[in-house]
Amino acid sequence: MHTRWIVLAGLPATLAVFAARAAEDGLVTKPSKHTVAETTDHLEAGLRQAGATVFARIDYAQSAHDNGLELNPMVLILFGNPKAGTPLMARSPTIGVDLPPKFLVWQDGSGKVFISFNSADYLAHTLLPRHGITQVPELLNRGVDLADKLSAAEGN
Repeated sequence: MHTRWIVLAGLPATLAVFAARAAEDGLVTKPSKHTVAETTDHLEAGLRQAGATVFARIDYAQSAHDNGLELNPMVLILFGNPKAGTPLMARSPTIGVDLPPKFLVWQDGSGKVFISFNSADYLAHTLLPRHGITQVPELLNRGVDLADKLSAAEGN
């Protein structure tokens, strides 16, 4: 009985360490109150409304199913704006490994849905510099702000 209380008492500290690590590694994960399909549809609609291009929607769970495997619902959305990405790729073609930006919409084992994406700080201080790009173009900044806004709206 005492062991359970010790484990529960340590939970807040464990969660704090996890949150700090998430901030350090640049991965932002936010909850959604919708299904994976609804969240994906809402994100795509918001991206298009804001003038972004949705390049692809990859349904990992469907692909797993098609191959006789099981996976909780999980969809990757690749999006961007050629006016922002093209000049970066012209300057440093290897940036194409990290662009376009992505949303991963996924469901955990308990049925909760989340949206994960790279933070603006990670983009500016890790992804771009590894390709020799030291300044974040304004148009790319606006795209990252849009991603953050759209993901926040899904949590409501």
